[in-house]
Amino acid sequence: MSSERKVVVTGLGAVTPIGLGPESFWQANLEGRSGVRPIQAFDTTEHETRIAGEIQDFNPNALLDRNVAKRIDRFAQFALVAAGQALADAGLSEAQREAGGVFVGSGLGGMFFYEKQIEVVRAAGLRRAHPSSVPRIMPNAPAGEISVAFGMRGPNVTVSTACSSGGHSLGQARDAIQRGKADVCLAGGTESPLAFYTFGAFGALRVMSRRNEEPEKASRPFDRDRDGFVMGEGAGMLVLESEEHARKRGAKIYAELAGYGSSGSGYHMVMPQPDGEDAYHAMRLALADAGLNPDQIDYINAHGTATKQNDLAEAAAIQRLFGQHAPKLSISSTKSMIGHLIGAAGAVEAVVCCLALREGIVPPTINL
Repeated sequence: MSSERKVVVTGLGAVTPIGLGPESFWQANLEGRSGVRPIQAFDTTEHETRIAGEIQDFNPNALLDRNVAKRIDRFAQFALVAAGQALADAGLSEAQREAGGVFVGSGLGGMFFYEKQIEVVRAAGLRRAHPSSVPRIMPNAPAGEISVAFGMRGPNVTVSTACSSGGHSLGQARDAIQRGKADVCLAGGTESPLAFYTFGAFGALRVMSRRNEEPEKASRPFDRDRDGFVMGEGAGMLVLESEEHARKRGAKIYAELAGYGSSGSGYHMVMPQPDGEDAYHAMRLALADAGLNPDQIDYINAHGTATKQNDLAEAAAIQRLFGQHAPKLSISSTKSMIGHLIGAAGAVEAVVCCLALREGIVPPTINL
């Protein structure tokens, strides 16, 4: 168990297909509401999958300064809105934010704007390339925009590790606080992958559900009839603080981020190890870091993508680590309701975990 200072969660932000804000998102979780629907962002005629967890009620001009909203990609818009929610929830003053760190994960970056610019250049030539293209599409755009918008001048880090980006951001922010590099960090993930080619590239992997006629029933983690994951978009942000800093200012505390584990499978670029060795190793490291035994765990918010391979491998990892305690665990997958948010997935699911702890309620896995 780490001898360094404890790290707690004091603020939450969420921009998702079933709620723009942590409380509305949580209520939708409890209701088992699905945010999967036919895609409106682009023409899906050529695509075998035509559904996604798309945020169709997001108006950036109503939620952000219009000039800011205009100059940044959709994935950065999501991040800024979720960051504002989390910081407001935490009740941090400008002075308390100033030395704060920002850790944001994204698996893909600004693909929404990037694809639109490709269309412009192909139609009108290279001279029509937008001068802000590079800062809009960079994966570190959200972290930079958050720093500027909220005056956070501490460590500014972007993590891009595919589906684990948001989770890694939380772990790295925790490590920074434990090492005394910051007292406060904003950490999470964001993604907006619903663009024509990007979506089609995932389709080419043949890992997405094609249950187009029943979108709300398409995301089926751990279900016998699952046929692949459903893509989603959104952002999750959490304010992390040293426990001492949080208690000194009288902040409410949702949870302690007690342990963190990270592993690489060394197996395949897009498939998990069938025996779940990589997931088992990461969970084992997290428990050891927290100084907890497997039988002290009550709930797991599973990765639960609804692909044939992932769900079997994840179940194998859980069974191996928890052994006889495994049947006593409560396990659910948020992806059943919102789809797979790629780089934002782990952060949004961490928000769910914090609210589940606060309320003492396990949210459902729908379509199971």
